[in-house]
Amino acid sequence: MKWSEIPRDAKAYMLYHTIIAPQLIVWILLPLYMMYSGYSVLEVGAFFTAVNIIAIPLTYLLGRAFNKWDIKKGLMVIDALDGIAYVLYGFAKGTIAPIMLFAGRTVEKLSTVLYPLYRAYEQIIYPEDKYKEIFAWHLRLPEISRLITFPILGYIFGYVWNTADHYRLAFLFFGLLSIPTIAYIWFFLPSVRKEERITPEEFTFKVSEFKLLLIFETLLALAWALAPEIVLINYVVFVLHKTIFEVTLIAFATSLASIIATYVSEKIPKEKGFQVIGFGMFLSAVYALVMALSPPFWLALLVYAIGDFGDILWFPFYRSWMFKLIPKERASEFHAAITSYRRLIGLFTPFIAGALASLHATLPYAASLVLFIITGLIFIRLSRPKA
Repeated sequence: MKWSEIPRDAKAYMLYHTIIAPQLIVWILLPLYMMYSGYSVLEVGAFFTAVNIIAIPLTYLLGRAFNKWDIKKGLMVIDALDGIAYVLYGFAKGTIAPIMLFAGRTVEKLSTVLYPLYRAYEQIIYPEDKYKEIFAWHLRLPEISRLITFPILGYIFGYVWNTADHYRLAFLFFGLLSIPTIAYIWFFLPSVRKEERITPEEFTFKVSEFKLLLIFETLLALAWALAPEIVLINYVVFVLHKTIFEVTLIAFATSLASIIATYVSEKIPKEKGFQVIGFGMFLSAVYALVMALSPPFWLALLVYAIGDFGDILWFPFYRSWMFKLIPKERASEFHAAITSYRRLIGLFTPFIAGALASLHATLPYAASLVLFIITGLIFIRLSRPKA
């Protein structure tokens, strides 16, 4: 699909994600800042788990609330909460540092509670018959943004402005950036209300397939969640003795692989979707296996790229299939339910990942490998034609 063929509103939404992509470096800066401040990888994992507990009851309730109101307002709230969180991180100094960090992370976690609104908005604003093609662009543009900005920011924060004070100033800067992004949503993204997403009469919700969707998403989420960025940062910075620059080089490699994967996925026929999903899961298992063996930096960079290539390759096929299972008029509610279910199962994964990494830096990847294998075996069984 050519860029000119994409509807204007869909383009505006994709550009929004492209604009905010550089801010995601905060997800690397925060755990690194905490580790530089004296927190162990176990303590960082415990910190993230403690905040996760607070957010659980809010996910489903907020999903229902924004099922009745304009989802666009929810997107603005996400950016506002993220901005407040980053500013709080910027004030995390001295005796009040733990309070500011906990308050900031809690506020940021509240914004993730609203993340199902992204899926709901995409389901509504993207043409139903072009989901796969649209998602190729949806994934590609933010990755291009990260491809350009992450190595630059990584070099700056790794070799130029690399003290705790510099990181706090960066948090304040990225927090204030939420003001123009909120303005962008207000002026350029269309409103989407309940009456605009009524399900066609011929649509029938597939209960059995929805259960399969929950199981499949949960296992994959666990596999990835057991090797979060705190594990990568701990391994690259404190085991391999590199800097945040090298961490962003891995992000650069994964973005490049992801961009290539979006072009490859466009060339694959829709009827090959299940085979593509299986191949992508195989590449994820390869990534986890190699990382479990404590590879040198160059090999870690390579297998992270391979893992993301596989993940992005099958994502459009999977998301297109998933959207066919969910009624549009209850999109935000169902996506919130899915997110709440996954969050409940993976509640303690940051703590578990930190605990495993404290025993051996790459042990979390071994746990991910086991889950990828189990998920793959289940998928093989489920994808077989029924007799």
